Amino acid sequence: MARTYRQWFGAMISALVLLALGGCSPVKLLNALTPEASFTRTAGIAYGEDPRQKLDVYVPRHPLEDAPVVVFFYGGSWNSGRREDYTFVGEALASQGIVAVIADYRLYPQVRYPLFLEDGAQAVAWARTHIRQFSGNPQRLYLMGHSSGAYNAAMLALDARWLAAVGMSPRDLSGWIGLAGPYDFLPIENPDVRPVFFWPDSPPQSQPIHHVTRGAPPALLIAATEDDLVNPTRNTGGLASKLREAGVPVQDLYYSRPSHITLVATLSRPLRRLAPVLEQVVGFIKHTPGQ
Repeated sequence: MARTYRQWFGAMISALVLLALGGCSPVKLLNALTPEASFTRTAGIAYGEDPRQKLDVYVPRHPLEDAPVVVFFYGGSWNSGRREDYTFVGEALASQGIVAVIADYRLYPQVRYPLFLEDGAQAVAWARTHIRQFSGNPQRLYLMGHSSGAYNAAMLALDARWLAAVGMSPRDLSGWIGLAGPYDFLPIENPDVRPVFFWPDSPPQSQPIHHVTRGAPPALLIAATEDDLVNPTRNTGGLASKLREAGVPVQDLYYSRPSHITLVATLSRPLRRLAPVLEQVVGFIKHTPGQ
């Protein structure tokens, strides 16, 4: 145990030194500390015609037949983000025998709500159609996202319109996982987000909490108790309550050590001691085995 802690502590000190020197962004540091022995990556696969409609697939180095599949959407207030920055997420999932699909999607100001949801649905449809080529099982398909990416995952899992447009249904999903997601955020306070949702005329149907039905897929919702960007009580707690009222299997978990941003970073090897997020995600997938 002491040796493991020293290794972790040394990695963190190295990261802090690099930050102090201004040599690298935090995300690049996490990726620089991410080993590549656990996965093979196929990058830049097009799922649509727009340059932003691309995805990367992370396959376990020694894949099991019919491995579960997670389509992951990153956060960034629908204004920023790149799939290349989330190698640490792909590695985390692949290291646990899960095929990970990390998808870019169009951002503001190129698009507004709901076009990025259409992109997400297309990425999910691509995974369902093609993932067997990567040892994945399309009957064990999960969505996962962080922050605005968790919103995307929630809307695809709860509002049937988006998957219906690509010939699918939320019933085609085995489950979904939200990390620090905004699920009930009107009226919008964040000035960066307001134009994305046509503030002050933001449509109520844009909120995941209004799309809960009895047939929704099982959910795992994780939040940071001290999240100062997305209120965990209103968003994670509120959605979990709605799902329970509808009879949908849901587990909501809250951790005090991570922040809104570092919650997803706990998937990286250097920061896993902050909270057992990866352990919970893997357990959810293991115990929610599919359709």
